[in-house]
Amino acid sequence: MSAAVWALVVSCVLWGTTGTAASFFPDAVSPLAIGASTMTIGGALLFVASRRAALTVIRDRAVRGWLVAAALGMVAYPLSFYASMDLAGVAIGNVISLGSGPLFAALLEWRVARTRLTGRWMLSAAIAITGMTLLVAGGHGDDSPVDAASIPAGVALGLVAGAGYALFTFASGIVIRAGHSGRGTMGAAFGLAALPLAVVLLVVGAPLLATPSSIGIALYLAVGPMFLAYLFFAVGVRALASSTVTVITLLEPLVATLLAVLVVGERLDPLGWAGLALILSGVTVLSTARQPRSAH
Repeated sequence: MSAAVWALVVSCVLWGTTGTAASFFPDAVSPLAIGASTMTIGGALLFVASRRAALTVIRDRAVRGWLVAAALGMVAYPLSFYASMDLAGVAIGNVISLGSGPLFAALLEWRVARTRLTGRWMLSAAIAITGMTLLVAGGHGDDSPVDAASIPAGVALGLVAGAGYALFTFASGIVIRAGHSGRGTMGAAFGLAALPLAVVLLVVGAPLLATPSSIGIALYLAVGPMFLAYLFFAVGVRALASSTVTVITLLEPLVATLLAVLVVGERLDPLGWAGLALILSGVTVLSTARQPRSAH
């Protein structure tokens, strides 16, 4: 495999460890604190690593509105993502959050950019929605540590996470197409998102500092799946076609699910496994589609 493919695989593996790593936090540490600390520290590191290009993006009034939209997406994403995994489990929270992202992104392109929704998109959406329904109906087995009653709320928060990430992707794409570098756009959006999340961290983050292990896990999530993973991701995105990137990134929910079962001890019943498979299939159908033409 090429270096770009390996870089993307490494980023996906790092992302896939987030839920399992977060499961080792004490119960006193809320998912809001986890999400806020990850983005506050990781976002600040990404901003510093690309500060010149990021400041250029921030100063550009022509794209400032879209930059703020991208930052708002990154504020919503980590808070709802970790809360989703806390309620629905690592496997379900991960797959719903990531699997719904491309569907929301297509809806944004349809609504804002007037891009047609193709028959392939309709098929992929139907498959993915069926999968999500099976996850809610089936979900975890009796011997799983996840409370079945909390799964619907976790799925709902996963959809919020998917919408937030789709907003970030769509808005940051507009900024990049306006002439800014991907690294500068990413550093600017993540840096801006870190500001309100730092306030959240100040309010709910005290339990993170209670033990050395909690501090260590928080630092790992910020430096590994946040900072380093996005640097590797930038390497892959520069050299690979977007269709290739979206298919390779399906490794993330697969890694997350395997770790949830092997390490965390989560158990899915047959309906849950069928739902996961359908969601991944739907996203694959969407990811391998050609870009539709815009309607004028």
